Amino acid sequence: MFYTYVIESASHPDQRYIGHTSDLRQRLADHNARKCPHTSKFVPWKIKVYVAFETIEQAQHFERYLKSGSGHVFAKRHFWNQG
Repeated sequence: MFYTYVIESASHPDQRYIGHTSDLRQRLADHNARKCPHTSKFVPWKIKVYVAFETIEQAQHFERYLKSGSGHVFAKRHFWNQG
């Protein structure tokens, strides 16, 4: 399986990161071990959402969508608390 995931900083809840991986637990551990420069300043991270796909291409496609303008609107509507 391949996963598209959204993580949220526990210390800075307004900070989020979208990625894809084949090993979700290891990838989260890498983020929290500061192995990713884009997320190292905002540890610790927690998984907010993940979606499993059969192929890496599907996971990459959904990641690109979530990083697009309409994907941001979708994520805000479906993944984040509305207050």
